[in-house]
Amino acid sequence: MNSKNFAMREKHMLKALETLEEDEEYSWKEVTLPSFIPVVPKPELDRETGERRRGRDIVVAIDHGPNSKHAFDWALIHLCRLADNIHLVHAILDMKNVLVYDTTEGLLEKLAVEALQVAMVKTVARIVEGDPGKVICREANSVLQGSVGEYCLHNCKVPVIIVPGKGIMI
Repeated sequence: MNSKNFAMREKHMLKALETLEEDEEYSWKEVTLPSFIPVVPKPELDRETGERRRGRDIVVAIDHGPNSKHAFDWALIHLCRLADNIHLVHAILDMKNVLVYDTTEGLLEKLAVEALQVAMVKTVARIVEGDPGKVICREANSVLQGSVGEYCLHNCKVPVIIVPGKGIMI
C-alpha cells in the first residue's frame, strides 16, 4: 500500500470515529429475551431500599469474538452484584442484514440466560445500527476490547473498563 492510499484510509477511519452529535438519530431494536427469565420484583422491606441494594446499570458491548465473551465473563464475575441490570449492546452496520441480526439476537439471548444463572442479574439487550464506537459511547458505559474500546475510553463521558485478553498481563 503506497503512502497516499494509507493516508486516505487513515483519514476515512478518523472520520468514522468522530463523536456522534446529541441530535443525530440512530436506529436500534430492543431484543426480546426468553420469557423464562424472571422479572425481579421491587424490594418489599424499607431496609432493602437503601443505597446498598440499589442496582446499577452496566453496559457491556458485545460482538461475536472471544475477547468480547471474556469481557462479559469478567463483568459477571468481578463487577456485577445482585440488584444490577446488565445492558448488552451489539452494534451492526445494517439492520437489514437478517443473518447477522438473527445470529446476534441468539447470542444476546444466550448471554442473558448466562447472566441470570451466574450473577442473578436482570438483562436488557439492544442491537444498534451504526459505527460501533459511536453507538456504544451513546449507549453509555462500555466493557470491550480493541480499537473500539480505545475510542470509547477517550470519548465516553462515563467510566469505561477495558478487560485485556487472557494472555495479556495488566
